[in-house]
Amino acid sequence: MTKADIVKEITQNTGIEKVTVEKAVEAFMETVKDSLTGGNNVYLRGFGSFIVKKRAEKTARIISKNTTIIVPAHNIPAFKPAKEFVAQVKEKVK
Repeated sequence: MTKADIVKEITQNTGIEKVTVEKAVEAFMETVKDSLTGGNNVYLRGFGSFIVKKRAEKTARIISKNTTIIVPAHNIPAFKPAKEFVAQVKEKVK
């Protein structure tokens, strides 16, 4: 499902204009990105959490050159689904 599909689905289910739904979806995504960029997690009860994970420094290998490099510590965005969400997907998807 793409962002356009999500907008279309919300428009059909609510009757709200497509332009308004696009703006709302875009604003939601920007808010989540801004929050994570600021180091704050986003918690959506019953859905899941958008969190910032901290990755430690590590040594990696470049196999083609047979060399090692140091990958510095860094932060990455991640999504952790809520327990109810996971249970619902397990139950419905086969």
